[in-house]
Amino acid sequence: MSIVLLRIMLALLVMSMITRKSDGEFEQWCIADEQTPDDELQGALDWACGGSGGADCSKIQVNQPCYYPNTVRDHASYAFNSYYQKYKHKGGSCYFKGAAMITELDPSHNSCHYESMP
Repeated sequence: MSIVLLRIMLALLVMSMITRKSDGEFEQWCIADEQTPDDELQGALDWACGGSGGADCSKIQVNQPCYYPNTVRDHASYAFNSYYQKYKHKGGSCYFKGAAMITELDPSHNSCHYESMP
């Protein structure tokens, strides 16, 4: 097989893994940036889950489906996405002072489901 054909097949495989909404647009989730230090993530997580942020952080509490893995990065990703999905059509962003980023790969795992709203 030629290199060109292999590259095309790889591109098609990657594209098939990206979830699409029914109207043809890609779904997007907001997650913690891997390069952001935990102390910065914790500050952004506190804001998102506090009174000002408005994220639904109930599922990252003890004995809830998104508590594990119990890391600042995983909890921040869930909170950032909750905030983003709730406010993205009202001017909210996935920035969190540079601590977050958009992904088109569903970060849901095990029983922890990350919402993605059109």
